Amino acid sequence: MGIFSFFSKEKKESLDKGLEKTNQNIFTKLTKVIAGKSKVDEDVLDELEGILITADVGVDTTLKVIRRIEDRVARDKYLTTGELDLILREEIIELLMENKSYDIDDFGIPDVKKPYVIMVVGVNGVGKTTTIGKLAAQFLRKGNKVVLGAGDTFRAAAVEQLKLWGERVGVPVIEHGMNADPASVAFDAVKKGVEMGADVVIVDTAGRLHTKIGLMNELSKIKRVMQKVADNVPHEVLLVLDGSTGQNAFIQAKEFTQATEVTALAITKLDGTAKGGVVIGISDQFKIPVKYIGVGEKIDDLQIFNRKEFVDSLFKTR
Repeated sequence: MGIFSFFSKEKKESLDKGLEKTNQNIFTKLTKVIAGKSKVDEDVLDELEGILITADVGVDTTLKVIRRIEDRVARDKYLTTGELDLILREEIIELLMENKSYDIDDFGIPDVKKPYVIMVVGVNGVGKTTTIGKLAAQFLRKGNKVVLGAGDTFRAAAVEQLKLWGERVGVPVIEHGMNADPASVAFDAVKKGVEMGADVVIVDTAGRLHTKIGLMNELSKIKRVMQKVADNVPHEVLLVLDGSTGQNAFIQAKEFTQATEVTALAITKLDGTAKGGVVIGISDQFKIPVKYIGVGEKIDDLQIFNRKEFVDSLFKTR
């Protein structure tokens, strides 16, 4: 199955709707920029630079995109404003390919010794627990046995919320209550996964950005303790970021990537913002692949990130 062939009409409609605010922001401004112009000149590129920055693509990534388009103009000698939309899409897709965006079709599990362990990190309020619940539902639909670990023990609400998701989805949740040792919860979650022959174990962690050293030590301890049960776990460290926070998401990504080895990103709440360009900027600046995006409240609104469909929705002509 090709990497773009799995995208259903329903998923595409959900993606279009979820990115509508960002699309309107970009499309409206871009239309004004090219009105009355026949070719892409310095003024058009200056305006495009501003549009991408206000969509929170980020300054460095925006400049990289602009340079790519300038190279195309220089190489082709002439580039019409009618071609700009297509060229912009092509260059951003290429940029995302260079950043190792995931080439996966669905919520499948890599071929490793089970259980496949995912440690989820991120600050409070980014949709971390909700993302875990939706992931559990998606994995379950694929016929996988799933175990959740309520390791965010510094907030009673986080433990209770994950328990509710477990009941809603129908998967066991290992929890020791508030103020318990997160590493102990992680240990028992992986142990339970091994005992019941689970395919996936997803472990939540504390959403505190306290001190960088404290965060690093805590996450390192959780990893060490889990490895007493299973070798080479966690297989994946998933950082959840709130796309609606724009540049603040960059700051969070910086803190967590310095504290632990983040292997994948989930960027949530893109339906509530006109700053969906943050997906492009964060992927480019941190060289970490975006794996999931959240474009709505429903379980199916947590989608596998598909770079081509994402860029198409972002710059869709209405």
